Amino acid sequence: MPEGHTLHALARDLYAAFAGSAVSVSSPQGRFADGAALLDGRRLCAASAWGKHLFLEFEADAWLHVHLGLIGKFSLQQLEPGAPAPAPVGAVRLRLANARNVAELRGPNLCAVVTPEHVTAVQARLGPDPLRPGADPDLAWQRISRSGRTIAELLMDQAVLAGVGNLYRCELLFRHRVDPFRPGRELRQSTWTALWEDLVRLMPLGVATGQILTMADQVEDAAATLADSDRAGPYERRFYVYQRTGEPCRVCGSKIRTQVVAGRNLFWCGRCQRRR
Repeated sequence: MPEGHTLHALARDLYAAFAGSAVSVSSPQGRFADGAALLDGRRLCAASAWGKHLFLEFEADAWLHVHLGLIGKFSLQQLEPGAPAPAPVGAVRLRLANARNVAELRGPNLCAVVTPEHVTAVQARLGPDPLRPGADPDLAWQRISRSGRTIAELLMDQAVLAGVGNLYRCELLFRHRVDPFRPGRELRQSTWTALWEDLVRLMPLGVATGQILTMADQVEDAAATLADSDRAGPYERRFYVYQRTGEPCRVCGSKIRTQVVAGRNLFWCGRCQRRR
C-alpha cells in the first residue's frame, strides 16, 4: 500500500497540473460516472493529503476523496503543447484533464465526491501526520502511552499516526533499536519523540525523491543534495531489515526475522532491537 509520502507528492503534482483551471472529469470505466459528472468543468482550488487519504477541492464546495488502498495508482502525464490527450487504456476509474495534463486513477479503494463536513470528519479520525505542518506528536503519544498493543501495531494504526506504512514501520523501529513487541504503555516518551523526529526527517525525503530512504548514507546524501537542488536520486533500493528475512543484520550479523503483525510482514533484528 502506498505510504503517506506518496499521497503528499501526488497532491503536490496534481495541484501543479490542474490548479486554477476548469478540469475535464470523466470515468472511462463507468464506475464513477455520476461523481465525474458532478465535478466535470469545475475549477480545482486545492489538493492536500492527510496520511494515506487524498483530498481535491473543487469550486462550489465539491471535494474528491481518494484512498488508493493496496493496488490503486494515480498517474499523471504532461502533454506536448497542442497535442491531444491519448485515449484511456484499461480500467480507468477517474480521469482528470486540461490542455496540458492528463491524470488517471486506477484500482482505488475509495473514490467519491464528498462534502466539506465529510472531509473534516475523516481528518478528525486520523492521527497526526508527520508531513503536515503543525502536526502534534503529543496526540499520538497520548494514545500510545495508554495502550497495551505493541508499538509495531500502533505505528500502523492510522487513528494513532497517519501516513506510516509497513516499510517505514520496520525501518524506523530498527533505526532506533526499538523492540517492535514492546507495549506502547512501556515505551519511554523520549523514545517516541525520537521516532517522531526521525519521521519528520525521513518522510519529506520520500516526497522529494519518490523513494523511501532509511539507510544512513542515502538519507545524508539526499538531505545534502536537496539543500542545494530540487532533485536527488534515484537511489539503490536497499534497507536495514525490510524484506530481508534470513539475511544477516547489517549491524550485528544476526538473521533478520519476520512475523505478521497488524496484517503485514514485520521485519526486525532480535539482537539489535531491544530498546524500551
